[in-house]
Amino acid sequence: MRARNERLVLSLVRRHQALAKSEIARMTGLSAQTVSVIMRQLEKDGLLLRGDPVRGKVGQPSVPMRLNPDGAFFFGLKVGRRSTELVLTDFVGKVRQRERRTYDYPTPKAALDFSRESLDKMMSSMPPEAQNRVAGLGIAMPFYLWDWAQTLQVPQGKMDPWRTADLKADLALGYDMPIFLQNDATAACGAELVFGPADGPRDFLYFYVGYFIGGGVVLNGSIFSGRGNAGALGPLPVPDDAGGVKPLIDVASLYVLERSIATAGATSHSIWETTERWDLPEAQLENWLKQTASGIAGGIVSSCSLIDFGCVKIDGWMPSDIKVRLVEMVENKLSDLNLTGLERPSVLAGAVGPDARALGAASLPLSERYLLET
Repeated sequence: MRARNERLVLSLVRRHQALAKSEIARMTGLSAQTVSVIMRQLEKDGLLLRGDPVRGKVGQPSVPMRLNPDGAFFFGLKVGRRSTELVLTDFVGKVRQRERRTYDYPTPKAALDFSRESLDKMMSSMPPEAQNRVAGLGIAMPFYLWDWAQTLQVPQGKMDPWRTADLKADLALGYDMPIFLQNDATAACGAELVFGPADGPRDFLYFYVGYFIGGGVVLNGSIFSGRGNAGALGPLPVPDDAGGVKPLIDVASLYVLERSIATAGATSHSIWETTERWDLPEAQLENWLKQTASGIAGGIVSSCSLIDFGCVKIDGWMPSDIKVRLVEMVENKLSDLNLTGLERPSVLAGAVGPDARALGAASLPLSERYLLET
């Protein structure tokens, strides 16, 4: 019970950024004495920091407590179709270190080698006290990678090793820390839930636009994962430009943009190298945005016919100005669709951005050890 109450307090402080003991007692129903004992211990453990006293009109000044950024550290590994990335985050979700490698397609050996090299490099650069506060490693990666050889335009034999690969188990052999694994799009959704706005909606549908589009479902402030891959969204059937139907993944993914640019005889390297600014042909970008917005809007209508989401969030591996354009286009496209019998959800830009998958991976050990659904 004490461990649960400690996680409850840490979760509330994270959500509200800073809270006094009296506020936590009111929110939790715990006695002031119990809260006092818990917060003293969390401060002693280095997880909370004491803020400046806030003086009111009567009584003793309240002292807000906030998370100590150096209280704990987490590794987040993202294995994608075009790149692998490892980040080290602190207790408030700030990225302290980052390593990234791009490639034409992922292989188990390359992912494992990169992970070991990057983990060893980051760990050796941390002082002993910080090393002792590493709480775990989260891995975010697509499931069933071997099924995507044709779409990746890679010989099937190059992807078949993923059928028997177990990256989590291989890393566990060399590192004495808890290791967690989750689908990459679901992990991105988790990052939005953990690191997004404290006053954000408790229920929302989430789209992440990467090499393949995916997503997640949040209900009552928790990710609904079903049997492990619920809310993937990529297979959703949506209308295409030719009057037919295609899976959303073949309409609204970045690989569609990449191939459109290649067909036009231009280069698309900037898509995978950076999200600061994309140097792409405007005609291909505009067409892709229109097609993607139409596909996502269709996916929203289908999803809202099953669950009445009040909010939809859209994020992805893209510059912020392009994300803003996409969100606006989705809003406009929804206005053209028949929503009879449905409540139209609000459409918002995701708050985390391109780092969502890596931060979502890092949030796995964070959530497991320190957080509680509130």
